Amino acid sequence: MERLGLLAGEGRLPVEFVRAASQLGYEVYAIGLLPEADPEIADFAKDYQQISVAHLNAIINYLTGNQIKKVTMIGKVTKELLFNGKVQPDAKMLELIMSLPDRNDDTIMMAFVHELAMNGMTAFDQTALIRKLIPRRGTITERQPTSVERQDMEYGLLIAKELGRLDIGQTVVVKNRAVMALEAIEGTDECIIRGGKLANGGAVVAKVSKPNQDKRFDVPTVGKRTVEVMAEVGATALAIEADKTLMVDRESTVAFAEEHGIAIVAM
Repeated sequence: MERLGLLAGEGRLPVEFVRAASQLGYEVYAIGLLPEADPEIADFAKDYQQISVAHLNAIINYLTGNQIKKVTMIGKVTKELLFNGKVQPDAKMLELIMSLPDRNDDTIMMAFVHELAMNGMTAFDQTALIRKLIPRRGTITERQPTSVERQDMEYGLLIAKELGRLDIGQTVVVKNRAVMALEAIEGTDECIIRGGKLANGGAVVAKVSKPNQDKRFDVPTVGKRTVEVMAEVGATALAIEADKTLMVDRESTVAFAEEHGIAIVAM
């Protein structure tokens, strides 16, 4: 039976992955990188350990000790952890960080992928076992966007693509084709909150993949939490990139969106 390594951040996506992998006959050796990692991961994994995202040496030792050759990284781990002092990097992680030319997302993740490779492991496509979670083009909710919302969606997708090209973020909040907020180090939820408050209701959220998206990490993901945050600030529409965005817990996400009058479109 083939073994897979899972490096899990926050959210339901790691649970979806480990469930799918176990159903396909893989043995998953999972690491919860944050205390907030979903404990349900342990229900489907062959083995599950909590190891801080900042303790690179312990992560590598766990994976190599269990003869892992293929690893995927799934779930929310915001880069702000490197700056807010909530985690203390071990010597190996500190050495890796200090060797980088910048602290952009792709730079950090590519360095981590290289570290895995140096230890005989390959990082593989996040979506390989969970492609059923990727919506195709079309309106996902029963509620269709208004003509104004659709214009904001199209505009937001263009801006978000440029933001992704710069490797800064993947989410923007717009209203009346004016940018309310751009995602940076704070992550999607905080971007929505900031932009939604500035819009004072009626904001549109757009989330896309980067122009040269590496599917081994940072594949754009939305779920129920996304629309919950939108509802909190009165945002009314969500645009995602069709065939390139993961939607977790689709049934409950769409139900919540319908209940709160939020349109969701894969464009």
